[in-house]
Amino acid sequence: MEVLFIKNLNSKNENLVNEDIPFPKVLTIDANGDALGVLPTQEAVQKAYEAGYDLVCVAPQAKIPVCRFMDYAKYRYEQKKRAKDAKKNQKTITVKEIRLTPVMDTNDLNVRIKQGKEFLASGYKVKLTLNYRSRRMLATQGFDLTMINRYIEAVKEEAIVESEPKVDGRSATAILRPK
Repeated sequence: MEVLFIKNLNSKNENLVNEDIPFPKVLTIDANGDALGVLPTQEAVQKAYEAGYDLVCVAPQAKIPVCRFMDYAKYRYEQKKRAKDAKKNQKTITVKEIRLTPVMDTNDLNVRIKQGKEFLASGYKVKLTLNYRSRRMLATQGFDLTMINRYIEAVKEEAIVESEPKVDGRSATAILRPK
């Protein structure tokens, strides 16, 4: 019985190449995709060198590991390029927060509404936060969401309510996104 100790391949997402392949026999595929059959690893590495390629283990978890002839430097370059393009094409969503108070003056609310419309026009999500202090909570006997509702009513043409106003501790929040 033969026991093989294989290093953890998922740690760095590296492939086993040429002499680093610890398996005694591998299923070998040439550069054109044709199966050469199950070969001893050293013989497969030798055939890859003769063809001008590297032997790369593409499926080490298989019952019989699968190795393929390929130009490993070119393969790594293409992998890095694909990862870079995927990262570049990711769309990051920024959330801008606007803080409201239950006793805001109309002019202050209008300034916040104007600011929120600018954020929405720029493509940002807007998080509305209505903070209560203890004395105000006692004065109003609980939460009064009229300020958030007035804000949402004012920007309803530019925004869609993604999450309805909800109370969490001493604050209430709602999230708006652009149409």
